[in-house]
Amino acid sequence: MKPRAAEIAAAFEAACLDELDAPKPGNVHAFADGHRMTAAQFETSAAAAAAPIAQAGTRVGARIEAAVMATFAAVGVNTNLGIILLCAPLAAAAERGASSLRAAVAAVLDDLDLEDARHAFSAIVRAAPAGLGRAEQHDVFAPPTVTLREAMAAAADRDRIARQYASGFADIFEVGETNLVRALAAQSHPRWATLAVYIGFLAAFPDTHIVRKHGSATARAVQHAAAMFHQRLQSHASAENLLSELLTWDAELKRKDINPGTSADLTVATLFAYRLSTILPPSSNGG
Repeated sequence: MKPRAAEIAAAFEAACLDELDAPKPGNVHAFADGHRMTAAQFETSAAAAAAPIAQAGTRVGARIEAAVMATFAAVGVNTNLGIILLCAPLAAAAERGASSLRAAVAAVLDDLDLEDARHAFSAIVRAAPAGLGRAEQHDVFAPPTVTLREAMAAAADRDRIARQYASGFADIFEVGETNLVRALAAQSHPRWATLAVYIGFLAAFPDTHIVRKHGSATARAVQHAAAMFHQRLQSHASAENLLSELLTWDAELKRKDINPGTSADLTVATLFAYRLSTILPPSSNGG
């Protein structure tokens, strides 16, 4: 039995709230606001975007545009463009009820067309994310000439969210879910498992949101600091015991206006994919 739209919407909103509950250094969370945004705005955004993300029978591009517009109607700022870009294909994949969520995502990505690109481009322009400039190829300010997946593939070397469209969401299924399953078994509270996913992404590669705003050297420095925390978590250190250090680093990053937003978006997508696996039929639970 395929999951209902309401179940997918609930899984999306829950994933967003779970991500907010973890003290993610440099990003907005329940322990500290930042970057002129509040945790309450993200909670409102999650509720606003949930129904459009899960709209049954709707193509990915239309889900993206509707969710972005609903978010702006609710909070008036871009809180979740990356989250929406990642979660719309996951929601569409879950609706298919294929033999595995990962296989369904691959099928959804293969099916993306020019109209999906048109809707997504419109949403990106409306959200106006930090660091958005003009591109020589497939500029979002111009009418698309290729499918959404092709446009994302052209940006994959400079944007980790775009890379997921080109790779079949490899980072979500291979990096994010691996860290999540391991952390759920090791940590005392789901909050710390979410933190482990975030730190894992931040340690695995330079955050492309940081690269766009501050350059690759700053992104590599943040990656190096994250790798040390990741190593400690991998050695079964209690994340709760690291909270004071994490919040100190969090405050330092925010003072410098450094926001690892891509790693946070990938974290939400991982949590969403994991929750979707719990509402799919048993034969569909392979990641």
